[in-house]
Amino acid sequence: MRILVVEDEADLLGALAKTLREEGYAVDTAADGEEGLFKAESWAYDALVLDVMLPKLDGWELLRRLRRTRKTPVVMLTARDAARDRVRGLDNGADDYVVKPFDLPELLARLRAVIRRSSGQAHNAIEIGPVTIDTVARTVHRQGEPVILTAREYSLVEYLALHRGELVTRTMLYEHLYDEDDSTLSNLLDVHVSNIRKKLGPEFITTRRGHGYCIEG
Repeated sequence: MRILVVEDEADLLGALAKTLREEGYAVDTAADGEEGLFKAESWAYDALVLDVMLPKLDGWELLRRLRRTRKTPVVMLTARDAARDRVRGLDNGADDYVVKPFDLPELLARLRAVIRRSSGQAHNAIEIGPVTIDTVARTVHRQGEPVILTAREYSLVEYLALHRGELVTRTMLYEHLYDEDDSTLSNLLDVHVSNIRKKLGPEFITTRRGHGYCIEG
């Protein structure tokens, strides 16, 4: 999953990016509203973490403009705790709202929730045949036994599982699994898919030759 964090407080921006990467997300950052809007409109993010008080373009205006073209889930961050501010954010198209100071585990939980909802997934556990994916613990079991996946393998499995039954192109996977600073060679995607099939079964991921991949279960 690829997240964009738009925050002008350098220490908080760095801390959020570090924590999200440790959780296995690909993370892009922006330190002002104009840069944030440009990136949010240019790439397909799985969610945005968006501060309200930003230079050049505030978070409310960024969100208003973004909603003209994108339905990307947005969790807003603000130091304002007045009900009218929360209402304004939600009415402008925010999916959730966190008041500073906040606990990182709560923010992570809210991010997971908005990503699940955007994919039509109501629960933490995704069951596909004998495979169970826990999106909170970020673990995978097959026939009740734990399966050890690398962080990249897990991200690939989770993304395909959240879009089960849909064709996911290679371009979509590159956009959602790698951030703007990632120089990983794209042919490693085939290696990840091969390793996942060895661990979860050869039929777990279907290849649509020339198009992409799909989990059909």
